[in-house]
Amino acid sequence: KSDSDTYSCDIGDAQSRAKLTVQETPVLFKQELQNEEAKEGKQVRLTCELSKPGTPVKWMKGDTLLYASEKYEFKQHGTVAELIIRDVKSVDA
Repeated sequence: KSDSDTYSCDIGDAQSRAKLTVQETPVLFKQELQNEEAKEGKQVRLTCELSKPGTPVKWMKGDTLLYASEKYEFKQHGTVAELIIRDVKSVDA
C-alpha cells in the first residue's frame, strides 16, 4: 500500500506520469483458534496464524478487551499470534 503514489519518467524535454494504486489484500486466518481445556492453576496458550505478518491483533474475552498483565501475555512472531493465560481459574472459561 505504501507504494501507492504518482510515478514519472523524465527525459528532459518531456515527462510521462502515471498513478499507481495498490489494493491491500484482506488479512485472513490461516489457522484459527482451537478449543482448549486446562486444570486450574496451569497456563494456557491460545494460538492463531494470520495470512499477513505484523497484522495488529486485539485479544478479547467475550466482549471485554484484554490488556497485557501478569495474567495475560501477548506474543506475535511473523504471522503467528499467541495469548498466554497464566494461573487459569474457572472464571477464565
